[in-house]
Amino acid sequence: MDGGGGGGAEGELTAQETALYDRQIRVWGVDAQKRLSKAHVLVCGMNGTTIEFCKNIVLAGVGSLSLMDDHMVTEDDLNANFLIPPDESIYGGRSRAEVCCESLKDFNPMVRVSVEKGDLSLVDGEFLDKFDIVVVSGASLKTKLFINDNCRKRSKRIAFYAIDCKDSCGEIFVDLQKHSYVQKKPGGETEQQELTYPSLQEAISVHWSTLPKKTAKLYFAMRVLENYELSKGYNPGETTLSDIPAVLSQRKDMCDKMSLSESQIPTALMERLLAAGKKEHPPVCAILGGILGQEVIKSISCKGDPIKNFFFFDAADGKGVIEDIPPPPTAN
Repeated sequence: MDGGGGGGAEGELTAQETALYDRQIRVWGVDAQKRLSKAHVLVCGMNGTTIEFCKNIVLAGVGSLSLMDDHMVTEDDLNANFLIPPDESIYGGRSRAEVCCESLKDFNPMVRVSVEKGDLSLVDGEFLDKFDIVVVSGASLKTKLFINDNCRKRSKRIAFYAIDCKDSCGEIFVDLQKHSYVQKKPGGETEQQELTYPSLQEAISVHWSTLPKKTAKLYFAMRVLENYELSKGYNPGETTLSDIPAVLSQRKDMCDKMSLSESQIPTALMERLLAAGKKEHPPVCAILGGILGQEVIKSISCKGDPIKNFFFFDAADGKGVIEDIPPPPTAN
């Protein structure tokens, strides 16, 4: 058998795979494990959150994992990225993807882990066709929209996830397009279900006045922050607390336009997001990476209720919240 997963010639698991994955086969079944061993995942942006996810799916036995991040490793990366050895003689002059790839190969030699070079904002659809799952982190809103749109244009279904950690806060967005799965009912019976997801563009374009009052405050706060970054041409995390007056002005404009009370986006929350910069809080990374790993396995195996379509976590109250943000109504 080669270094990559993928099962035997007929898509059956090898004896080696069956032995290695015995415990999880007991949890989600041999069919789910076979699907997992044939799945190809692309992760764009290697940070504290995505490395938690990568560790989880490599241990679970995904077919292949490709890493894309040409940024050179800096000392700041060591704060939340446990895949990077704290030794400059090892990581010096190398990209995050290269260093993380080397570390991940040690977790499970049966999974093929490789590096893809290039600029995420310039990839074409044919490049994406190689993958079943695309995960994007630390990218601008413009890039996330571009990748999500390209995933949707391909003839095969490519699941799209965007995940970001802002110190004590985190957000996951999920677009599975049309997703069929098996849901377990009380009594052990199963039932086929189908969900239709909006695109990221649709999910952030809905008029705020149409959303329930209990909608997570982080949903609104993240939209204000990404719109501010977009207007200034900033990369994610380049804002600081000195931007707070301009960000609060942006908040007022958006709330006025969307008929939402500014109290739904607390100033203290905006200050925390700005102060975070590019910092990630490792315990929050572990929670987000764990949730994302679980969601991707659900998507590949077509078993269990997937998140639709946002997940938010705030360490201030320790709560994880799922928000189903609908697309805007279509014009008649």
